[in-house]
Amino acid sequence: MAFQVMINLAMALLWMIINDAWSFASFISGFFLGLLVLYFMRGFFRERLYFHRVYAALVLMLIFFKELILSSFSVARQILSPKLNISPGIFEMETTLEKEWELTLLSLLITLTPGTLVVEVAPDNRSLFIHAMDLQSVEAAEKEIRNSFEKAIREVSR
Repeated sequence: MAFQVMINLAMALLWMIINDAWSFASFISGFFLGLLVLYFMRGFFRERLYFHRVYAALVLMLIFFKELILSSFSVARQILSPKLNISPGIFEMETTLEKEWELTLLSLLITLTPGTLVVEVAPDNRSLFIHAMDLQSVEAAEKEIRNSFEKAIREVSR
């Protein structure tokens, strides 16, 4: 991925040199021209083009912000209600993520979402122990995490 970014930046710089235009607009036009060249050269690279990962990272950020807002309202609703009607619990969720940074990112995203907290990571890095403020169904909670955060993290990393 870093190699592709360097090629793209070199093409943008070359575009500026060829046009003898040292402005931000010239750099941006050369950068997008470089993206186009990289797209047509995609068969020569072993991995996906880097802008797919950038797009996937943006999608992951949007998913996090959506979950953050929804869970914040849910926690606020529980706090402001006259009677606390929650069923807290800790459950184990096995994960398919392989790299340590993927597991760390998943743990951080879960912990930063109000109402959930990663209590511990198993020694084999294959499962997380998660505390949920209102745990109605373990299967539903696992499915929600897998279909949102874990799936988006896999898109970024692979």
